[in-house]
Amino acid sequence: MEVAKAIIKRVRVSPRKARVVADMVRGRNVDDALRLLHFNRRKSSLFISKAIKSAVANAEENKSYRDIEKLYISVLKIDDGPVYKRFMPRAFGRASMIRKKTSHVTVILSEMED
Repeated sequence: MEVAKAIIKRVRVSPRKARVVADMVRGRNVDDALRLLHFNRRKSSLFISKAIKSAVANAEENKSYRDIEKLYISVLKIDDGPVYKRFMPRAFGRASMIRKKTSHVTVILSEMED
C-alpha cells in the first residue's frame, strides 16, 4: 500500500552513478536508509536523502500514515533526465561534445505489514 511519494527532477548526477546508491537503500526502513545515506560520500546520496525526507513529510502532511517507524522504501527509481550538451575546443580547430547527464529520483514509501 502506497503511503507517500516524492519526485525530484533534473538532478545533476549521472543516473548510472545514482543507481549504485539507490540499490543500497531500496527496501530498507526509512531510518536505516537515512542513516546509511548520511555517512555515504557519494554526491547522489544527498539528493536521494532529500527525496526520502520529502516523501516522509508528504506522508505526515497527508495524514496517510499510521506509524512513522513502519515506513519503508518500496520503490526507489532513478530515471534518465535531459542531457545538457556543451562543447569543448580540441586540437586543429575542432570541437568535441560533452554530455552532462541528469536524473529523475522517484521515491515511494509504503507501510510494513504486521
